[in-house]
Amino acid sequence: MKALVCILLLLETFVFVAQQQVDGGLNENEISQQISSEDERQNPPRTDTLRAEASTDSQQYCNLGIPDIHAALRELTATVTEQKANIRELTTTVTEQKGNIRELTTTVTEQKENIRALETQLREQQTFILDELKKKNDEISNLTLSKVEELRKENREREIAFSAGLMQSGSGHVGPFTTEITLTYRKVLTNIGNAYNPVTGIFTAPLKGAYMFRVTIYGHGGTAATVSIFKNGEQVVVAHDVQAQDRLNSSNGVVLVLDVGDVVYVRLWPKTRIYGISHENLNTFSGFLLFPLREQELCRM
Repeated sequence: MKALVCILLLLETFVFVAQQQVDGGLNENEISQQISSEDERQNPPRTDTLRAEASTDSQQYCNLGIPDIHAALRELTATVTEQKANIRELTTTVTEQKGNIRELTTTVTEQKENIRALETQLREQQTFILDELKKKNDEISNLTLSKVEELRKENREREIAFSAGLMQSGSGHVGPFTTEITLTYRKVLTNIGNAYNPVTGIFTAPLKGAYMFRVTIYGHGGTAATVSIFKNGEQVVVAHDVQAQDRLNSSNGVVLVLDVGDVVYVRLWPKTRIYGISHENLNTFSGFLLFPLREQELCRM
């Protein structure tokens, strides 16, 4: 029973010392005083006999292997001191981590501001690009419309074609004559560009280019029917037919490269004749612009 009391006393003393070390620490004298106070509280003095018994029991308990209280307290003090050092180290680490967290928070805030600034800049750039694209599209549209109108005008200028019949009205023979004559095809069927003159029978080229011309003739047997297409006074092609009797006809065509002002016309040969009927247009002279030519293309030809 006394051994149990002694053990409880020692445990209570260990707990108290540990609490004091955590709260502020005790020196060895204070610890000894505390132990003495606790001993007196638990074992008030009664008689000399009891003291002697307690001393004898204490000696016996110590001899039984109860550890030295001072060594235990020193070990406990060292442990508490080590724990305090660890706590201070952890506190320092936590403080550093808090500083790092604040620094990271500041960095994140700055990055957010940078991102917002970049988003604003991007929106401004997008708006600028869209405005520029709209301007370019408007310019292209205007240029396209202008170019289309220019091409239309140019095409209108390049729309050159004519076709004419020999007889304006009635019917009858033309020829024979003793010399060549220029035929005047008075019944104008088509005259786009007004390059053909029905009074003179002459086509005058308004543009440099390649032109297609064609002539058809009709006559009666017994007298030849012969005509030629001329360019600037030079014979180019001939349409000819001759028979003893019955009808006769012929045709011919040519592609000519003309400069501005060049003339093309049809001439009837001497001693030949052709026969025309106004509503049938048996004798015709036609021509049209195939395509215009630039100056260098014309020179190569």
